[in-house]
Amino acid sequence: MTTVTPPYTATHVPPARKRGLRVTPAVLIWPAMLYLILTTQVPFFMTVYYSFFRYNLVDPSSRPFIGVQNYVTLLTDPQNLRILGNTVLLAGGSLLLTLILGGALALLLNRQFAGRALLRTLMISSFLVMPIVTAVIWKNMLLNPVFGFFSWVVASLGGQPVDWLAQFPMASVIAMVTWEWTPFAMLILLTGLQSLPDDQIEAARLDGASPMQEFRHIVLPHWMQAIQVVVLMETIALLQVYGEIYGSTSGGPGVATTNLPYFIYQKAFAEYNIGLASAAGVITVILTNILAVYLLKLINRSTSSRGG
Repeated sequence: MTTVTPPYTATHVPPARKRGLRVTPAVLIWPAMLYLILTTQVPFFMTVYYSFFRYNLVDPSSRPFIGVQNYVTLLTDPQNLRILGNTVLLAGGSLLLTLILGGALALLLNRQFAGRALLRTLMISSFLVMPIVTAVIWKNMLLNPVFGFFSWVVASLGGQPVDWLAQFPMASVIAMVTWEWTPFAMLILLTGLQSLPDDQIEAARLDGASPMQEFRHIVLPHWMQAIQVVVLMETIALLQVYGEIYGSTSGGPGVATTNLPYFIYQKAFAEYNIGLASAAGVITVILTNILAVYLLKLINRSTSSRGG
């Protein structure tokens, strides 16, 4: 009698579970999160803590709790209110100019012409210069009333040399900050412009759209996301301008060019008033967030109304 052997059927055996620490994405992320918390949030909350005390390094043993008195002092002193206004004026003026100039340069560099790569490289060079070096270059080579380039141009045209940093201090600082940050806006806007499909431009031209209509209805709406990036990044950076002021005007004449970061430096490292400097630092952080959120909402509102 012949016995038929049934065909072999493989049974699924679940793999044995590995013992030990299970590596998940959250486990991989937490070291970086802890590093960010230790390097950003801990110093910020220490700053908030010191802002409620009258703490001066001249007498570090005396640290009485005074509540919000440091904030009241900052927000009621007319000179401090002018410093707050200088901060907003410097950031807002520089941001507006960098958007206009960066957008114009992006439109220029988006065209095909000989030497475009070299010109693009030269245009971003000012963004690579350190802020203190920018201040020294503008103060000694461009704005100097005796041998500065701008004074030479004015004298060549028959005018009198101008002491730019003394007569127009805020405009001078805005000019050097704009010169420094325009390449950043240009690069971001140029990237957004190069992602615009060519067929949309060609279709608009075939329909008889003028260059202004082409820019308003096609380029500008496509640019909004890139503009938001520029506004957000530059608002944060321009509200923290320090090196350009330190190297050119030292906050003067008087407090004409003193902004919140330079005011914090004066209070913390010249007067050793840690409590007042900490309160000014907290106000700077709050002001940065308020302006960034407001500007982004303003851009989104204009985009939504344009799309509707």
